[in-house]
Amino acid sequence: MLRNTKILATLGPASSTPEIILELARSGVNVFRLNMSHGSHDDHRARLASIRAAEAALGRPLGVLVDLQGPKLRIGQFAVPTMVNTGDAFDFVLDEVDGDAQRASLPHPEAFAALKPGHRILVNDGKLAFHVEQVEARRIATRVEVGGELSSRKGFNLPQTILPLSAITDKDRLDAEFALKEGADWLALSFVQTANDVRELRELVGQKLGIMVKIEKPSAVDELDAITELADAVMVARGDLGVELPPEDVPVVQRRIVHQCRHLGRPVIVATQMLESMITAPTPTRAEANDVATAVYEGADAVMLSAETAAGQFPLEAVRIMDRVIRRVESAPDYRRVMALDYSAADAPDRADAIAACVRKVGSLLPVTVSAAFTTSGSTCLRLARERPHTPILGISPRLNTARRLTLVWGVVAYNGPDAENLEDMVVKTTFAATKLGLAEQGKPMVIIAGVPFGTPGTTNLLRIVYP
Repeated sequence: MLRNTKILATLGPASSTPEIILELARSGVNVFRLNMSHGSHDDHRARLASIRAAEAALGRPLGVLVDLQGPKLRIGQFAVPTMVNTGDAFDFVLDEVDGDAQRASLPHPEAFAALKPGHRILVNDGKLAFHVEQVEARRIATRVEVGGELSSRKGFNLPQTILPLSAITDKDRLDAEFALKEGADWLALSFVQTANDVRELRELVGQKLGIMVKIEKPSAVDELDAITELADAVMVARGDLGVELPPEDVPVVQRRIVHQCRHLGRPVIVATQMLESMITAPTPTRAEANDVATAVYEGADAVMLSAETAAGQFPLEAVRIMDRVIRRVESAPDYRRVMALDYSAADAPDRADAIAACVRKVGSLLPVTVSAAFTTSGSTCLRLARERPHTPILGISPRLNTARRLTLVWGVVAYNGPDAENLEDMVVKTTFAATKLGLAEQGKPMVIIAGVPFGTPGTTNLLRIVYP
């Protein structure tokens, strides 16, 4: 049984050799993530070369996601770790000072410009919380809401504050240039606060890379409609999102993001702590397995492994178990019914949307083995995937970078092959690709959609049912 929901895996010290990257791909990884928060360009260049070698060995496209670090907000230095107590007064100052139980340096002028009384400052992944009482030019007076130990260079979050700060740092610009030069397929943007952050990255990379927006701040949730319209894909980044939102809000926001992306036909990825215990254990908790299953039932395009594969002791086992959970859910009797509950028709549908909807209907009436689409940009496959048809989607593209980008998309079997020249050639090439990939069955129909004249992007206007 083919798997519809895709798997992203992060590469790191535990998974960087050519042998393990090949084995990860064999075990079910569709897209590999290069986390630019760690490692040098030389490290990532070697990993990317190993991914392309695995792609050649397996004879199928593999996607590469370069994940930009984004701005890092950290407090200043402490001579020694220091306890701060709930209820105490505590100051954050712009000056560089050694922290103590009464104050700490906050070397970020933009925070002083944006924070207001009533806002919260969360430190060390939300383990400590401070309520802002007064903001001065070089001092922020707070009250400790949740105390604990403070030490040097801990990160901080401002969940109620939009900072006058670009999401793209100088380092990110260099990393984006690296991604373009080395032939990555997707670029993930961190620290997105507003839709303008997405526009800024688009100006930098154009259409050469797919832009994946990480939703990890409440302000991005507030602008979700505008952000998803501009993005090529969206990641539910539950790490920082889980720090900045109350824990009870995260499942609700996750469902909202997945629904919005499915409605628009944007690939959506659910990420962070999916199989967290497998960093040190060979099997997941039952709650983690259920977390993966929930994302699959919701109709997410992909689920992602982070430290589980980058630094964990059992990277291959994590991928294999995730693959097993996905396949089990997708074979469940209620899978289609539950996922269909979240289906909604496209806004202002066009001809291509209508044809994609027809493909889904044909697949529900006839024993169709595969729905094939000839696509230059990948747009036709995205429209088909939006319908979540009952059949695999064979995405045939003459552009290798398009085929690689489609490895992220729900239900798509990406195939790099020449475009059709005429109707007869369309059937021949579809039959060849489908047979090669094990998607054709003698005497059972295939559905093919394409645009006439052939080779012209954006002209999807043809649906044909053929019998191999």
